[in-house]
Amino acid sequence: MAAVSEVFLDRPAAGRLLAARLRGRDWHDPVVLGLARGGVPVAAQVAWELDATLDVLVSRKISLPGNPEFGVGAVTADGPPYYAEQTLDTFGIDARDLSQACAGEREEARRRVLRYQGDRAPTPLRGRDVLVVDDGLATGVTATAALRAVRRDEPRLLVFAAPTCASDAAATLSREADEVECLSLPADFVAVGQWYRDFPQTSDDEVVALLTAARE
Repeated sequence: MAAVSEVFLDRPAAGRLLAARLRGRDWHDPVVLGLARGGVPVAAQVAWELDATLDVLVSRKISLPGNPEFGVGAVTADGPPYYAEQTLDTFGIDARDLSQACAGEREEARRRVLRYQGDRAPTPLRGRDVLVVDDGLATGVTATAALRAVRRDEPRLLVFAAPTCASDAAATLSREADEVECLSLPADFVAVGQWYRDFPQTSDDEVVALLTAARE
């Protein structure tokens, strides 16, 4: 990982730079999973460059009550939720206080999985090198939930990669992934969007279009 501050043009451009970092390694039957939604345009570029299978991974943030931007946990469509226990302790919150929020985010995760995959079976991950790609890493809660979900499928190697990462979150995430790859580790990281010149919201339709194009 590079301790530098870099502003990227947009997600596809950042994906090409990330792919250049990852290219040249001897990947074993690789799968690139883009974290929906913003991670998918980045992941599409990585999958193309690595000649890897592209698929999507949905992880939903569970927010601090009264502060929707601050994630204290996350949940995927299946499996147990993940909570940042130290953060819960700091704010005096119990996971039971977040049960309703967790159920709502799990429902949304399931809706998105159905929207993106339809009746298509998930890509098999067992014994393969899996790269989970996002457009950035802030608190790391959604990435942690996502990595734990993938780990249950027993990949050969589990890598998290993103163009820009908060250094403390990247260090914490190294306990979940076999490797963490970040192009930029800004010292003054506040939000992912500050490290992109063009950072529009990625739509469901864009995710579906990228997945469809990758299968053609």
